[in-house]
Amino acid sequence: MADKGIKKAEKEAQASVIPYARVWGESPVPPALLATLIAAQHARPPQFLPLLFPPALLFSTYLNINEYKIDAAGTSAAWSALYLILARRRKHPLMQKWGTRGIIRGATMGLCVANLLGGGFVYALGKRSNDASGKDGAGIT
Repeated sequence: MADKGIKKAEKEAQASVIPYARVWGESPVPPALLATLIAAQHARPPQFLPLLFPPALLFSTYLNINEYKIDAAGTSAAWSALYLILARRRKHPLMQKWGTRGIIRGATMGLCVANLLGGGFVYALGKRSNDASGKDGAGIT
């Protein structure tokens, strides 16, 4: 009985960052959450350039739900990187970084980095199962 517990602990210890990145990149939730945070930050007052990102990220979620996981991961990673570049250009004084808006902005940028890494990993290493030439985006093998 104790031997089973030791084997289970060894198996959990062998898990690395790669399976977590793959699960993150294949999930439809992170782009939807990122779209929500971006819309919440830029809706009042309306800032039109940042408000272009939520529809694209929600489209990525739609692709993911319709079993185009590799394409959805690539789309999510690309739009997250574009938003990260846009958000890094804005400078805020130190006191504004620790307010509510600053914390939400930091969480949004952290989620962008996670989407960029997870989605980029799935897009770069994912294999499409239906087509040998790789033109169909249905599923990961």
